[in-house]
Amino acid sequence: MSKSSDKKPCIVWFRQDLRTKDNPALRAAADSDKPVICVFLLDDKNPGDWKIGGASRWWLHHSLTELSEKLNKAGSRLILCRGDAKDVIPDLIETTGADTIYWNRRYAPYDIELDKSLKETFKSQDVEVKTSNGRLLFEPWEIETQSGGPYRVFTPFWKAMQARGISREPLPEVTKLEDGTTKSLPSDDLDDWDLLPSKPDWAKGFSDCWSPGQTGALDRLNDFLDDAVRSYSDERNRPDKKGTSGLSPHLHFGEISPLQVWSVTQDKLAQEKIPGDHAKVFLSEIAWREFSYSLLYYNPKMLDKELNQKFSKFPWKSDVEKLKAWQQGKTGYPIVDAGMRQLWQTGWMHNRVRMIVGSFLVKHLLIDWREGMKWFWDTLVDADIASNTASWQWIAGCGADAAPYFRIFNPMTQGEKFDPSGDYVRAYVPELQKMPKKHIHTPWEADASVLKEAGVRLGENYPCPIVEHKPARQAALDAYETIK
Repeated sequence: MSKSSDKKPCIVWFRQDLRTKDNPALRAAADSDKPVICVFLLDDKNPGDWKIGGASRWWLHHSLTELSEKLNKAGSRLILCRGDAKDVIPDLIETTGADTIYWNRRYAPYDIELDKSLKETFKSQDVEVKTSNGRLLFEPWEIETQSGGPYRVFTPFWKAMQARGISREPLPEVTKLEDGTTKSLPSDDLDDWDLLPSKPDWAKGFSDCWSPGQTGALDRLNDFLDDAVRSYSDERNRPDKKGTSGLSPHLHFGEISPLQVWSVTQDKLAQEKIPGDHAKVFLSEIAWREFSYSLLYYNPKMLDKELNQKFSKFPWKSDVEKLKAWQQGKTGYPIVDAGMRQLWQTGWMHNRVRMIVGSFLVKHLLIDWREGMKWFWDTLVDADIASNTASWQWIAGCGADAAPYFRIFNPMTQGEKFDPSGDYVRAYVPELQKMPKKHIHTPWEADASVLKEAGVRLGENYPCPIVEHKPARQAALDAYETIK
Protein backbone atom coordinates (compact mmCIF):
# COMPACT_ATOMS: atom_id res chain seq x y z
CA MET A 1 0.00 0.00 0.00
CA SER A 2 1.36 3.43 -0.93
CA LYS A 3 1.98 6.12 1.64
CA SER A 4 -0.67 8.28 -0.05
CA SER A 5 -3.38 5.69 0.47
CA ASP A 6 -2.71 5.66 4.23
CA LYS A 7 -3.80 9.27 4.59
CA LYS A 8 -7.42 10.07 5.27
CA PRO A 9 -8.83 12.37 2.61
CA CYS A 10 -10.35 15.78 3.15
CA ILE A 11 -13.40 17.27 1.41
CA VAL A 12 -13.73 20.68 -0.20
CA TRP A 13 -17.38 21.60 -0.41
CA PHE A 14 -17.81 24.09 -3.24
CA ARG A 15 -20.82 26.38 -2.85
CA GLN A 16 -20.82 29.95 -4.16
CA ASP A 17 -17.08 29.86 -4.83
CA LEU A 18 -16.77 28.13 -8.19
CA ARG A 19 -13.15 29.03 -8.85
CA THR A 20 -9.61 27.74 -8.36
CA LYS A 21 -8.01 31.19 -7.93
CA ASP A 22 -8.18 32.97 -4.57
CA ASN A 23 -10.29 30.19 -3.08
CA PRO A 24 -9.32 29.97 0.61
CA ALA A 25 -11.09 26.64 1.25
CA LEU A 26 -9.56 24.96 -1.79
CA ARG A 27 -6.13 26.42 -1.08
CA ALA A 28 -6.20 25.22 2.56
CA ALA A 29 -7.17 21.72 1.44
CA ALA A 30 -4.47 21.65 -1.22
CA ASP A 31 -1.88 22.69 1.39
CA SER A 32 -3.06 20.11 3.93
CA ASP A 33 -0.99 17.26 2.53
CA LYS A 34 -4.16 15.18 2.29
CA PRO A 35 -5.88 13.65 -0.71
CA VAL A 36 -8.64 16.07 -1.73
CA ILE A 37 -12.23 15.28 -2.66
CA CYS A 38 -13.97 18.19 -4.41
CA VAL A 39 -17.75 18.24 -4.10
CA PHE A 40 -20.63 20.36 -5.32
CA LEU A 41 -24.09 19.71 -3.91
CA LEU A 42 -27.35 20.87 -5.46
CA ASP A 43 -29.62 21.28 -2.44
CA ASP A 44 -33.10 22.56 -3.25
CA LYS A 45 -34.53 21.72 0.16
CA ASN A 46 -32.67 23.78 2.76
CA PRO A 47 -33.07 27.17 1.01
CA GLY A 48 -36.85 26.59 0.88
CA ASP A 49 -38.44 29.38 -1.16
CA TRP A 50 -34.98 30.63 -2.08
CA LYS A 51 -33.73 27.62 -3.96
CA ILE A 52 -31.76 28.63 -7.02
CA GLY A 53 -33.92 30.24 -9.73
CA GLY A 54 -34.34 29.29 -13.37
CA ALA A 55 -31.92 31.76 -14.94
CA SER A 56 -29.28 31.04 -12.33
CA ARG A 57 -29.56 27.31 -13.04
CA TRP A 58 -28.55 27.99 -16.63
CA TRP A 59 -25.47 29.83 -15.37
CA LEU A 60 -24.68 27.15 -12.79
CA HIS A 61 -24.58 24.42 -15.46
CA HIS A 62 -21.92 26.24 -17.45
CA SER A 63 -19.96 27.36 -14.40
CA LEU A 64 -19.75 23.81 -13.05
CA THR A 65 -18.61 22.61 -16.45
CA GLU A 66 -15.59 24.90 -16.40
CA LEU A 67 -14.82 24.23 -12.73
CA SER A 68 -14.82 20.51 -13.42
CA GLU A 69 -12.39 21.00 -16.29
CA LYS A 70 -10.01 23.05 -14.13
CA LEU A 71 -10.08 20.49 -11.32
CA ASN A 72 -9.40 17.72 -13.84
CA LYS A 73 -6.33 19.60 -15.05
CA ALA A 74 -5.19 19.90 -11.44
CA GLY A 75 -5.40 16.13 -11.06
CA SER A 76 -8.73 15.80 -9.31
CA ARG A 77 -12.39 15.57 -10.28
CA LEU A 78 -15.59 17.28 -9.20
CA ILE A 79 -18.11 15.02 -7.47
CA LEU A 80 -21.69 16.13 -8.11
CA CYS A 81 -24.36 15.27 -5.55
CA ARG A 82 -27.99 16.22 -5.25
CA GLY A 83 -30.23 16.16 -2.20
CA ASP A 84 -30.55 17.43 1.36
CA ALA A 85 -27.16 18.64 2.56
CA LYS A 86 -27.94 17.44 6.10
CA ASP A 87 -28.04 13.91 4.73
CA VAL A 88 -25.72 13.93 1.73
CA ILE A 89 -22.64 15.60 3.24
CA PRO A 90 -22.48 13.39 6.38
CA ASP A 91 -23.04 10.33 4.19
CA LEU A 92 -20.16 11.43 1.97
CA ILE A 93 -17.93 11.84 5.02
CA GLU A 94 -18.79 8.31 6.15
CA THR A 95 -18.36 6.78 2.69
CA THR A 96 -14.97 8.36 2.02
CA GLY A 97 -13.55 8.23 5.54
CA ALA A 98 -12.65 11.92 5.31
CA ASP A 99 -11.67 13.48 8.63
CA THR A 100 -11.70 17.14 7.56
CA ILE A 101 -14.08 19.27 5.52
CA TYR A 102 -13.35 22.74 4.15
CA TRP A 103 -15.85 25.31 2.97
CA ASN A 104 -16.15 29.06 2.44
CA ARG A 105 -18.79 30.73 4.57
CA ARG A 106 -22.19 31.93 3.35
CA TYR A 107 -24.42 34.48 5.05
CA ALA A 108 -28.07 33.89 4.20
CA PRO A 109 -30.02 32.85 7.32
CA TYR A 110 -30.85 29.40 5.96
CA ASP A 111 -27.19 28.81 5.04
CA ILE A 112 -26.01 29.85 8.50
CA GLU A 113 -28.54 27.53 10.11
CA LEU A 114 -27.46 24.65 7.85
CA ASP A 115 -23.78 25.17 8.57
CA LYS A 116 -24.35 25.27 12.33
CA SER A 117 -26.30 22.03 12.14
CA LEU A 118 -23.60 20.31 10.12
CA LYS A 119 -20.87 21.51 12.46
CA GLU A 120 -22.70 19.90 15.37
CA THR A 121 -23.05 16.68 13.40
CA PHE A 122 -19.38 16.59 12.47
CA LYS A 123 -18.26 17.47 16.00
CA SER A 124 -19.91 14.30 17.27
CA GLN A 125 -18.13 12.33 14.53
CA ASP A 126 -14.67 13.82 15.24
CA VAL A 127 -14.62 15.41 11.80
CA GLU A 128 -12.81 18.73 11.70
CA VAL A 129 -14.59 21.64 9.99
CA LYS A 130 -12.44 24.44 8.63
CA THR A 131 -14.23 27.48 7.22
CA SER A 132 -12.92 30.58 5.47
CA ASN A 133 -14.05 33.91 4.10
CA GLY A 134 -14.06 33.48 0.34
CA ARG A 135 -17.06 35.63 -0.44
CA LEU A 136 -16.51 39.09 1.02
CA LEU A 137 -13.75 41.62 1.56
CA PHE A 138 -14.72 41.73 5.23
CA GLU A 139 -16.86 39.53 7.40
CA PRO A 140 -20.11 41.31 8.33
CA TRP A 141 -18.99 41.60 11.96
CA GLU A 142 -15.67 43.20 11.02
CA ILE A 143 -17.16 46.54 9.94
CA GLU A 144 -19.01 48.01 12.91
CA THR A 145 -20.02 51.43 14.15
CA GLN A 146 -17.97 53.13 16.87
CA SER A 147 -20.62 52.12 19.41
CA GLY A 148 -20.63 48.56 18.11
CA GLY A 149 -23.12 46.85 15.84
CA PRO A 150 -23.90 47.20 12.14
CA TYR A 151 -24.22 50.29 9.99
CA ARG A 152 -27.65 51.20 8.65
CA VAL A 153 -26.41 53.88 6.24
CA PHE A 154 -24.06 53.18 3.35
CA THR A 155 -21.80 56.25 3.33
CA PRO A 156 -20.35 55.79 6.83
CA PHE A 157 -20.07 52.04 6.12
CA TRP A 158 -18.05 52.83 2.99
CA LYS A 159 -15.84 55.27 4.90
CA ALA A 160 -15.23 52.67 7.61
CA MET A 161 -14.30 50.10 4.97
CA GLN A 162 -11.77 52.43 3.41
CA ALA A 163 -10.33 53.43 6.79
CA ARG A 164 -9.83 49.80 7.77
CA GLY A 165 -8.01 49.03 4.54
CA ILE A 166 -7.27 45.71 2.89
CA SER A 167 -3.84 44.26 3.52
CA ARG A 168 -4.16 40.72 2.19
CA GLU A 169 -3.50 39.63 -1.37
CA PRO A 170 -5.51 37.12 -3.44
CA LEU A 171 -4.35 33.53 -3.02
CA PRO A 172 -2.58 31.86 -5.94
CA GLU A 173 -4.47 29.45 -8.15
CA VAL A 174 -4.59 25.81 -7.14
CA THR A 175 -3.08 23.93 -10.08
CA LYS A 176 -2.19 20.62 -8.44
CA LEU A 177 -4.25 18.40 -6.18
CA GLU A 178 -3.78 14.92 -4.79
CA ASP A 179 -7.01 13.26 -5.84
CA GLY A 180 -8.87 11.67 -2.96
CA THR A 181 -11.67 10.18 -5.02
CA THR A 182 -11.93 6.59 -6.15
CA LYS A 183 -13.59 5.02 -9.13
CA SER A 184 -16.22 3.62 -6.78
CA LEU A 185 -17.19 7.09 -5.51
CA PRO A 186 -20.35 7.96 -7.45
CA SER A 187 -21.02 11.29 -9.07
CA ASP A 188 -24.12 12.58 -10.80
CA ASP A 189 -23.99 13.47 -14.47
CA LEU A 190 -24.44 17.23 -14.78
CA ASP A 191 -26.79 16.83 -17.74
CA ASP A 192 -29.11 14.75 -15.58
CA TRP A 193 -29.76 17.76 -13.37
CA ASP A 194 -31.67 19.43 -16.22
CA LEU A 195 -30.37 22.87 -15.31
CA LEU A 196 -30.65 24.04 -18.91
CA PRO A 197 -34.15 25.00 -20.07
CA SER A 198 -35.78 23.21 -22.97
CA LYS A 199 -39.21 23.18 -24.58
CA PRO A 200 -38.96 26.14 -24.77
CA ASP A 201 -35.33 27.15 -24.50
CA TRP A 202 -35.96 30.62 -23.08
CA ALA A 203 -32.23 31.04 -22.37
CA LYS A 204 -31.05 30.73 -25.98
CA GLY A 205 -29.98 34.39 -25.99
CA PHE A 206 -27.93 34.13 -22.80
CA SER A 207 -24.87 32.66 -24.51
CA ASP A 208 -24.59 35.73 -26.73
CA CYS A 209 -24.14 37.89 -23.61
CA TRP A 210 -22.29 35.76 -21.09
CA SER A 211 -19.34 33.42 -20.63
CA PRO A 212 -19.93 31.74 -17.24
CA GLY A 213 -16.92 30.49 -15.33
CA GLN A 214 -13.66 31.74 -13.89
CA THR A 215 -12.12 32.46 -17.29
CA GLY A 216 -15.08 34.56 -18.38
CA ALA A 217 -15.03 36.44 -15.07
CA LEU A 218 -11.37 37.40 -15.33
CA ASP A 219 -11.76 38.36 -19.00
CA ARG A 220 -14.72 40.57 -18.17
CA LEU A 221 -12.85 42.31 -15.35
CA ASN A 222 -9.82 42.96 -17.55
CA ASP A 223 -11.95 44.20 -20.44
CA PHE A 224 -13.77 46.57 -18.11
CA LEU A 225 -10.57 47.96 -16.61
CA ASP A 226 -9.08 48.38 -20.07
CA ASP A 227 -12.02 50.42 -21.32
CA ALA A 228 -15.33 51.25 -19.61
CA VAL A 229 -13.86 52.14 -16.20
CA ARG A 230 -12.36 55.26 -17.78
CA SER A 231 -15.83 56.82 -17.98
CA TYR A 232 -17.57 54.75 -15.31
CA SER A 233 -18.93 57.52 -13.10
CA ASP A 234 -20.35 59.28 -16.17
CA GLU A 235 -21.80 56.33 -18.08
CA ARG A 236 -22.69 53.69 -15.47
CA ASN A 237 -26.27 55.02 -15.45
CA ARG A 238 -26.62 54.83 -19.23
CA PRO A 239 -28.25 51.55 -20.32
CA ASP A 240 -27.68 52.50 -23.96
CA LYS A 241 -23.92 52.26 -23.40
CA LYS A 242 -21.56 49.53 -22.21
CA GLY A 243 -20.65 51.45 -19.10
CA THR A 244 -20.83 48.80 -16.37
CA SER A 245 -18.58 45.89 -15.47
CA GLY A 246 -21.13 43.07 -15.85
CA LEU A 247 -19.35 41.24 -13.02
CA SER A 248 -22.40 40.70 -10.81
CA PRO A 249 -23.22 37.12 -11.90
CA HIS A 250 -19.56 36.14 -11.71
CA LEU A 251 -19.37 37.52 -8.18
CA HIS A 252 -22.62 35.82 -7.23
CA PHE A 253 -21.35 32.38 -8.23
CA GLY A 254 -17.91 33.10 -6.82
CA GLU A 255 -16.10 32.66 -10.14
CA ILE A 256 -14.14 35.72 -9.09
CA SER A 257 -13.73 37.06 -5.57
CA PRO A 258 -14.30 40.68 -4.53
CA LEU A 259 -10.70 40.62 -3.29
CA GLN A 260 -9.50 39.83 -6.82
CA VAL A 261 -11.59 42.69 -8.23
CA TRP A 262 -10.32 45.05 -5.55
CA SER A 263 -6.69 43.99 -5.90
CA VAL A 264 -6.51 44.22 -9.70
CA THR A 265 -8.24 47.60 -9.66
CA GLN A 266 -5.92 48.97 -6.96
CA ASP A 267 -2.87 47.70 -8.86
CA LYS A 268 -3.94 49.53 -11.99
CA LEU A 269 -4.62 52.64 -9.90
CA ALA A 270 -1.13 52.47 -8.41
CA GLN A 271 0.32 52.19 -11.91
CA GLU A 272 -1.84 55.15 -13.01
CA LYS A 273 -3.40 53.05 -15.75
CA ILE A 274 -6.96 54.01 -14.81
CA PRO A 275 -8.43 57.31 -13.54
CA GLY A 276 -8.83 57.44 -9.77
CA ASP A 277 -12.20 59.20 -9.66
CA HIS A 278 -13.91 56.61 -11.86
CA ALA A 279 -12.18 53.67 -10.18
CA LYS A 280 -13.27 54.85 -6.74
CA VAL A 281 -16.91 54.95 -7.81
CA PHE A 282 -16.52 51.42 -9.20
CA LEU A 283 -15.03 50.16 -5.93
CA SER A 284 -17.87 51.78 -4.02
CA GLU A 285 -20.23 49.45 -5.91
CA ILE A 286 -18.26 46.51 -4.53
CA ALA A 287 -18.78 48.10 -1.12
CA TRP A 288 -22.56 48.25 -1.73
CA ARG A 289 -22.44 44.48 -2.11
CA GLU A 290 -20.62 44.22 1.21
CA PHE A 291 -23.18 46.55 2.82
CA SER A 292 -26.03 44.37 1.55
CA TYR A 293 -24.46 41.30 3.16
CA SER A 294 -24.01 43.16 6.43
CA LEU A 295 -27.69 44.11 6.40
CA LEU A 296 -28.79 40.54 5.71
CA TYR A 297 -26.48 39.03 8.31
CA TYR A 298 -27.75 41.31 11.07
CA ASN A 299 -31.36 41.35 9.86
CA PRO A 300 -32.14 37.79 8.71
CA LYS A 301 -35.89 38.45 8.66
CA MET A 302 -35.49 41.05 5.92
CA LEU A 303 -35.99 38.31 3.32
CA ASP A 304 -39.71 38.74 3.82
CA LYS A 305 -40.09 41.53 6.40
CA GLU A 306 -39.52 45.24 5.95
CA LEU A 307 -36.60 46.73 7.87
CA ASN A 308 -38.78 49.79 8.39
CA GLN A 309 -41.65 48.15 10.21
CA LYS A 310 -44.17 50.88 9.49
CA PHE A 311 -44.32 49.51 5.95
CA SER A 312 -45.79 46.27 7.31
CA LYS A 313 -49.12 48.12 7.22
CA PHE A 314 -48.71 49.54 3.71
CA PRO A 315 -51.87 48.98 1.60
CA TRP A 316 -50.34 46.97 -1.23
CA LYS A 317 -52.65 45.98 -4.07
CA SER A 318 -53.06 42.55 -5.60
CA ASP A 319 -53.47 42.92 -9.36
CA VAL A 320 -52.58 39.79 -11.32
CA GLU A 321 -53.04 41.38 -14.75
CA LYS A 322 -50.88 44.41 -14.04
CA LEU A 323 -48.20 42.24 -12.43
CA LYS A 324 -48.19 40.05 -15.54
CA ALA A 325 -47.93 43.10 -17.81
CA TRP A 326 -44.93 44.29 -15.80
CA GLN A 327 -43.28 40.86 -15.93
CA GLN A 328 -43.74 40.60 -19.69
CA GLY A 329 -42.63 44.15 -20.48
CA LYS A 330 -46.04 45.26 -21.67
CA THR A 331 -46.74 48.25 -19.44
CA GLY A 332 -46.85 50.82 -22.23
CA TYR A 333 -43.89 52.69 -20.74
CA PRO A 334 -40.95 52.06 -23.11
CA ILE A 335 -38.06 52.28 -20.63
CA VAL A 336 -39.87 49.92 -18.24
CA ASP A 337 -40.74 47.47 -21.01
CA ALA A 338 -37.19 47.54 -22.39
CA GLY A 339 -35.80 46.66 -18.98
CA MET A 340 -38.16 43.78 -18.37
CA ARG A 341 -37.50 42.37 -21.84
CA GLN A 342 -33.75 42.74 -21.43
CA LEU A 343 -34.15 40.70 -18.26
CA TRP A 344 -36.03 37.95 -20.07
CA GLN A 345 -33.73 37.88 -23.09
CA THR A 346 -30.36 38.13 -21.32
CA GLY A 347 -30.97 37.15 -17.69
CA TRP A 348 -29.72 40.56 -16.59
CA MET A 349 -30.86 44.16 -16.39
CA HIS A 350 -28.94 47.41 -16.20
CA ASN A 351 -28.85 48.72 -12.63
CA ARG A 352 -30.40 52.11 -13.39
CA VAL A 353 -33.25 50.38 -15.17
CA ARG A 354 -33.69 48.01 -12.21
CA MET A 355 -34.44 51.07 -10.12
CA ILE A 356 -36.88 52.40 -12.71
CA VAL A 357 -38.82 49.15 -13.15
CA GLY A 358 -38.79 48.52 -9.40
CA SER A 359 -40.16 51.96 -8.64
CA PHE A 360 -42.84 51.45 -11.28
CA LEU A 361 -43.99 48.20 -9.70
CA VAL A 362 -44.19 49.37 -6.10
CA LYS A 363 -45.23 52.98 -6.66
CA HIS A 364 -47.13 53.19 -9.95
CA LEU A 365 -48.84 49.83 -9.52
CA LEU A 366 -48.70 49.62 -5.69
CA ILE A 367 -47.72 45.97 -5.95
CA ASP A 368 -45.78 44.47 -3.06
CA TRP A 369 -41.99 44.69 -3.42
CA ARG A 370 -41.77 41.01 -2.53
CA GLU A 371 -43.44 40.14 -5.85
CA GLY A 372 -40.69 41.98 -7.69
CA MET A 373 -37.99 40.39 -5.58
CA LYS A 374 -39.31 36.89 -6.33
CA TRP A 375 -39.53 37.61 -10.06
CA PHE A 376 -35.95 38.88 -10.15
CA TRP A 377 -34.84 35.86 -8.13
CA ASP A 378 -36.10 33.52 -10.84
CA THR A 379 -35.08 35.53 -13.91
CA LEU A 380 -31.70 37.07 -13.01
CA VAL A 381 -28.44 35.24 -13.61
CA ASP A 382 -27.02 37.39 -10.79
CA ALA A 383 -29.88 36.69 -8.36
CA ASP A 384 -27.86 37.31 -5.21
CA ILE A 385 -29.86 36.89 -2.02
CA ALA A 386 -28.32 39.87 -0.18
CA SER A 387 -28.15 42.35 -3.05
CA ASN A 388 -31.57 41.42 -4.43
CA THR A 389 -33.28 41.78 -1.06
CA ALA A 390 -31.53 44.96 0.02
CA SER A 391 -32.10 46.60 -3.37
CA TRP A 392 -35.82 45.87 -3.44
CA GLN A 393 -36.24 47.21 0.07
CA TRP A 394 -34.28 50.30 -0.96
CA ILE A 395 -36.54 50.85 -3.96
CA ALA A 396 -39.68 50.35 -1.87
CA GLY A 397 -38.47 52.84 0.71
CA CYS A 398 -38.66 50.32 3.54
CA GLY A 399 -35.02 49.27 3.81
CA ALA A 400 -31.80 50.62 5.28
CA ASP A 401 -30.53 53.85 3.77
CA ALA A 402 -33.55 53.63 1.50
CA ALA A 403 -34.75 56.12 -1.06
CA PRO A 404 -37.73 57.88 0.54
CA TYR A 405 -41.01 56.39 -0.59
CA PHE A 406 -42.20 59.73 -1.98
CA ARG A 407 -39.27 59.70 -4.42
CA ILE A 408 -41.22 58.29 -7.36
CA PHE A 409 -39.35 57.88 -10.62
CA ASN A 410 -41.06 59.40 -13.64
CA PRO A 411 -40.47 56.71 -16.30
CA MET A 412 -40.66 59.22 -19.14
CA THR A 413 -38.06 61.65 -17.79
CA GLN A 414 -35.86 58.77 -16.60
CA GLY A 415 -35.90 57.40 -20.13
CA GLU A 416 -35.14 60.78 -21.66
CA LYS A 417 -32.25 61.37 -19.23
CA PHE A 418 -30.56 57.99 -19.33
CA ASP A 419 -31.52 56.75 -22.81
CA PRO A 420 -31.64 60.10 -24.61
CA SER A 421 -31.58 58.75 -28.16
CA GLY A 422 -33.82 55.76 -27.38
CA ASP A 423 -31.21 53.23 -28.48
CA TYR A 424 -31.79 51.03 -25.41
CA VAL A 425 -35.55 50.99 -25.95
CA ARG A 426 -35.16 50.18 -29.64
CA ALA A 427 -32.82 47.30 -28.82
CA TYR A 428 -35.40 45.50 -26.67
CA VAL A 429 -38.76 46.85 -27.86
CA PRO A 430 -38.72 46.18 -31.61
CA GLU A 431 -42.26 47.55 -32.00
CA LEU A 432 -40.79 51.01 -31.40
CA GLN A 433 -37.67 50.74 -33.57
CA LYS A 434 -38.92 53.34 -36.04
CA MET A 435 -40.24 55.79 -33.47
CA PRO A 436 -38.45 59.15 -33.66
CA LYS A 437 -36.30 60.28 -30.75
CA LYS A 438 -38.86 62.91 -29.73
CA HIS A 439 -41.52 60.32 -28.94
CA ILE A 440 -39.52 57.15 -28.21
CA HIS A 441 -40.29 57.44 -24.48
CA THR A 442 -43.81 58.84 -24.90
CA PRO A 443 -45.35 57.17 -27.98
CA TRP A 444 -48.89 58.05 -26.81
CA GLU A 445 -48.04 61.73 -27.32
CA ALA A 446 -47.17 61.25 -31.01
CA ASP A 447 -49.77 62.26 -33.55
CA ALA A 448 -51.40 59.74 -35.86
CA SER A 449 -49.08 60.41 -38.80
CA VAL A 450 -45.96 59.80 -36.71
CA LEU A 451 -47.37 56.57 -35.31
CA LYS A 452 -48.38 55.39 -38.76
CA GLU A 453 -44.97 56.09 -40.25
CA ALA A 454 -43.33 54.23 -37.36
CA GLY A 455 -45.72 51.29 -37.75
CA VAL A 456 -46.98 51.67 -34.18
CA ARG A 457 -50.60 50.89 -33.41
CA LEU A 458 -51.17 51.74 -29.77
CA GLY A 459 -53.30 49.16 -28.04
CA GLU A 460 -52.57 46.64 -30.80
CA ASN A 461 -48.89 46.00 -31.50
CA TYR A 462 -47.70 48.11 -28.55
CA PRO A 463 -49.78 48.62 -25.40
CA CYS A 464 -51.20 51.84 -24.14
CA PRO A 465 -49.91 52.76 -20.65
CA ILE A 466 -51.56 50.47 -18.09
CA VAL A 467 -51.72 53.40 -15.64
CA GLU A 468 -51.40 57.15 -16.03
CA HIS A 469 -48.34 58.60 -14.37
CA LYS A 470 -49.84 61.55 -12.46
CA PRO A 471 -52.84 59.72 -10.94
CA ALA A 472 -50.63 56.73 -10.11
CA ARG A 473 -48.10 58.98 -8.43
CA GLN A 474 -50.78 60.62 -6.34
CA ALA A 475 -52.26 57.26 -5.39
CA ALA A 476 -48.83 56.19 -4.14
CA LEU A 477 -48.46 59.33 -2.06
CA ASP A 478 -51.95 58.86 -0.63
CA ALA A 479 -51.12 55.26 0.29
CA TYR A 480 -47.94 56.42 1.99
CA GLU A 481 -49.91 58.93 4.06
CA THR A 482 -51.82 56.05 5.65
CA ILE A 483 -48.67 54.70 7.34
CA LYS A 484 -46.81 57.90 8.20
